[in-house]
Amino acid sequence: MDFSELKLNKLGIDRSKFGRIFSFIDYGNVNYWFRQDRKDKDEKDLQLNQNLIIDIEKLADFLNLFSSQKRFYYGFNNRKQQSWHLPIKAAKCGFIKITKPIQFIKHYLSEAELKEIEKPELLNQDLGGKFVEIPKSNFDVEISVDAIRLIESYDTLFLMSGDSDFAVLVKHLKRKGKKVIIAASGKVFHSLREQADLYINAQQIKAYITSVKTY
Repeated sequence: MDFSELKLNKLGIDRSKFGRIFSFIDYGNVNYWFRQDRKDKDEKDLQLNQNLIIDIEKLADFLNLFSSQKRFYYGFNNRKQQSWHLPIKAAKCGFIKITKPIQFIKHYLSEAELKEIEKPELLNQDLGGKFVEIPKSNFDVEISVDAIRLIESYDTLFLMSGDSDFAVLVKHLKRKGKKVIIAASGKVFHSLREQADLYINAQQIKAYITSVKTY
């Protein structure tokens, strides 16, 4: 048994049990998994100017251990050119990339909320009052449609997201005889976790998919 098989067995990913696996990466969800972590993959403290980030190349290498296909869903920011490089890099790493621009939703603030604003530079104002813009780029519809459209091509769906919106999709796939593996961080919607054939906490794969970035 090689090191790759040892890693998979440790996680509970038995390829003889799960058959052909397609991986669906809700990157907008995954990207926040380790934002609050203050230790690296070796449990060493990070410096104040360091953060853990998702390493696209390492993520691809990890998924290549068991995935027949890996799909990368990503909302890019038209206002920040630096956000465009991620889907380009994902494509170079063998992901099928599905992208769309982020939408910005205006949230008008009450007087009480205005007093709590820590970064006044983020405030905007129009005739409706003062507001902040909240970025929104959900891919639950796109992922669900693709998962159903491709249902005859895989035995198991590997979903990297803990979004409760996917509970209906998982229930549907289970009725169709498919297996589901969920990888997620933090509190996961109970129905999503209970229906999964295998649940993987993000901390279990931190060493495989992250790098330390120094600012």
